[in-house]
Amino acid sequence: MMEYKGYKGQIDFDSEAGIFVGEVINTHDGITFSGRSVEELRNSFHRAVDDYLELSCDMGGDAEQPFSGRLAIRVNPILHRAIADCAEREGKSVAAWIAECLSRAAGVNTVKTGG
Repeated sequence: MMEYKGYKGQIDFDSEAGIFVGEVINTHDGITFSGRSVEELRNSFHRAVDDYLELSCDMGGDAEQPFSGRLAIRVNPILHRAIADCAEREGKSVAAWIAECLSRAAGVNTVKTGG
């Protein structure tokens, strides 16, 4: 994983083409990059993010800010207690339990978060 200006790039290796390929994962906009070496990949990632930000500015809009992974919500105390009880029964933190439930509801398979 690479990070630049708050944007996170996930990297894979394309064995057929013999190159690293990456995609910015914390925005809806499709930002991709590639490189044959780590240095080339890093430079390509930085260039892709900078080009995205410049293009957004040139078009008179704002670039989509990267998702931070933090989500603050308020619930009533009864629900809060029920959530805490469920998390405790499963041996998880409240944050981890909520993240797992939201992941299932959204149909997204995510990497386990700390918590």
